[in-house]
This record gives sequence, structure tokens and C-alpha cells, in this order.
Amino acid sequence: QVQLVESGGGLVQAGGSLRLSCAASGLTFRSYAMGWFRQAPGKEREFVAAMSWSGSSTNYADSVKGRFTISRDNAKNTVYLQMNSLKPEDTAAYYCAADLLGRRSVSESQYDYWGQGTQVTVSS
Repeated sequence: QVQLVESGGGLVQAGGSLRLSCAASGLTFRSYAMGWFRQAPGKEREFVAAMSWSGSSTNYADSVKGRFTISRDNAKNTVYLQMNSLKPEDTAAYYCAADLLGRRSVSESQYDYWGQGTQVTVSS
């Protein structure tokens, strides 16, 4: 059974940093593209970042380019999202997801497995 478990969320002041982790089990980690999405109160879930299994290809939402970095450690079956220069508008529940076809898609519907999410709150 595939499981994705996020961790690392919390409360941080604007301008601060946070690193999210997503531990995967029950799948061949290298064969999947991994993505991060977020959902703020009253808003639809939006794409944040994605990476191929090899780490050679990445996609970022315009809103986080230059501030967030996605990475993965296949030996640990873990994907990370390093978030720097955080803003109050980054406040959301963050979810990691796996795409069987390795597409690194920006579309939520193209991911097959999802974690339960971890809350990130950025105060001003």
C-alpha cells in the first residue's frame, strides 16, 4: 500500500524559512514524479513544485520561484520542499503527491497518490 506522509509544517514569521518533508513507502520511489500542492482557506488547491524521480527536471509555480526549492533523496524515499522568504500568503495546508507516469504535472488530477497534508502558517 502506498503511503505519503508529510512533516515539517508549523508557524513561522514572515521572512523566515521552513523545510517540509514527504516520506514515501509502498512504491518504487525512483519511478514516480513527485509534486507539492497547497490549499489556503477559501481557495482551491494550487500547484507549488514538482520534480522527476532523478531530480533532473523541475517545475515551479510563478508565485514561489526563487524562494522555494524542491529536492529528493531517493535513498531515503523522501522529497523535500525548502521554503525561504516566506510570506503570509504562503499560509496553507501543503500536500505532497506522486504521479505514476512521471509527468511533473501542474494539474492535481494527474497525480495518483496524496499525503494528508501539513499546515504552514506564516505570520506578519
